[in-house]
Amino acid sequence: MNTLYTLASMKPEITAAVGFLSRFLRTKGLVNERQLQTFSQSLQDLLSEQYKHHWFPDRPCKGSGYRCIRINHKMDPVVGQAAQRIGLSIQQLYQQLPSELTLWVDPFEVSYRIGEDGSICVLYESQPVISSQIPVSSSLQMVESHISCKEELRLGRTIPSKTYNMMTVSS
Repeated sequence: MNTLYTLASMKPEITAAVGFLSRFLRTKGLVNERQLQTFSQSLQDLLSEQYKHHWFPDRPCKGSGYRCIRINHKMDPVVGQAAQRIGLSIQQLYQQLPSELTLWVDPFEVSYRIGEDGSICVLYESQPVISSQIPVSSSLQMVESHISCKEELRLGRTIPSKTYNMMTVSS
């Protein structure tokens, strides 16, 4: 895929994710406005660079795990790197963000979950643009894959990827 097209196509999703994380820093008041802008721009640049070869608008679920931002007992390295650029230590960053946060940055949708058992909430959602240059069968597949990916995130996988045989043991 063309890198310029890719960077332009993922900008709204990355902007939504960066804005979401930046609001936590703004709310706590530990950083000033200039630091917040630097953090936001750094995170946007880092995510764009990281995702540029892992962004597939025709198959939004492909690469989803790679694009997932996860904060729990371990800080997401990209978020940590952006924080260090403004002089914020990882410990200070942990104090600013939820202790359990998962943020999915996918083509056409950005979702998050706070807590391991929290509900999945949608931050940003758009519909795929179906170009007249894309064959109808490809554009239908693109829309269907978007729907199935979204449902997978919200409801969990309904069809297991592998068949497992279950064995029960009784005493």
